[in-house]
Amino acid sequence: MTPLQSLVASGTKLWLDSVDPDLIKLNRSQGATGATSNPIIIAGLLKTGRFDADMKTFFAQGKDDEAVAWAMTDRLVKQAQDVFADVWADTRGDDGWVSFELDPLLEDKDQPRDAAGRTAEYVRLGKEWAAGHKNRMIKVPATPGGLGAIEDLVAAGVCPNITLIFSERQYLLARDAVWRGVQRRADKENVKSVYSIFVSRVDVYTEKHVPALSAAAQGEVGIVNAKRIWKLNRDFWAGKGLARKQEMIFASTGAKKRLDGSMPDAWKYVEAFAGSDIETNPPETNAAVQASGRTFTRRVDQLPPADVLADIDAKVDNAKMEEVLMREGLAAFADPHKALIKLIGEKRAALKS
Repeated sequence: MTPLQSLVASGTKLWLDSVDPDLIKLNRSQGATGATSNPIIIAGLLKTGRFDADMKTFFAQGKDDEAVAWAMTDRLVKQAQDVFADVWADTRGDDGWVSFELDPLLEDKDQPRDAAGRTAEYVRLGKEWAAGHKNRMIKVPATPGGLGAIEDLVAAGVCPNITLIFSERQYLLARDAVWRGVQRRADKENVKSVYSIFVSRVDVYTEKHVPALSAAAQGEVGIVNAKRIWKLNRDFWAGKGLARKQEMIFASTGAKKRLDGSMPDAWKYVEAFAGSDIETNPPETNAAVQASGRTFTRRVDQLPPADVLADIDAKVDNAKMEEVLMREGLAAFADPHKALIKLIGEKRAALKS
């Protein structure tokens, strides 16, 4: 059994944080059963030149740069959906999903819409990009505008991936909005929601902003935070009688370089959450896991010792952490989409010459 096979055997659903057609096929063969996308991923693929012919077709159709960005995203996500369609069918929609991220520019700091306006646009776009797709999830951020759209999207039959979650507060708002949407649906057997809790970014934050944490606690806050929210989610949905699981996605699982120059094991977060729900791992993380020779077993319900938890609870201000990480996260959310549109403009000029 390979390391990735042992991870899947432990109870983890493995999703790839990429829609690269070649990597999708490779990771599918290694046990991956879903995928996700974002503008950084799309831009990285378009830079390779492998998709120039597709872009030329869209240019010839008279699409502007932003329209080409969405057309390429739609095409790459749809190709990934096709690879995982058998998983979706075999699991009756409990797995085999590919996430499609809605317009990140809705959260741009220069965006003139207020929260209600952003909510309305998330609802409109979510319905539009989900239409006609069985195994496409719609990514919505856990911002005021995004959270405001969740109930209506779920009520309309859209399956959301609620992303940029850093705190219990955000999770509870997202979960309760999903549950309200479920109450408005007649087809409750088709409900699927996931909650993407970001992990490694939390540990980068505490290392910089909470240096007083003990050595045993530093580097564990992201794991503890995510595992506590995972338990809340498991307990809430346990008695709701839905056919599909409403799951956590453990995201941001790639080990980040520490400020002191050392690097944690590439599989640190992968190992910590083994055993349940979903991990979306970057391709390089899956490659490192596969090369590790390790066997992964269930650890998702194991927390550090009580003294470590007490140190975390005493020193980490969750509200401040959410505020800082959301500010950074939103910049990392909107800026890559601007860069993607700029890249397509450059491609247009280069392909004409």
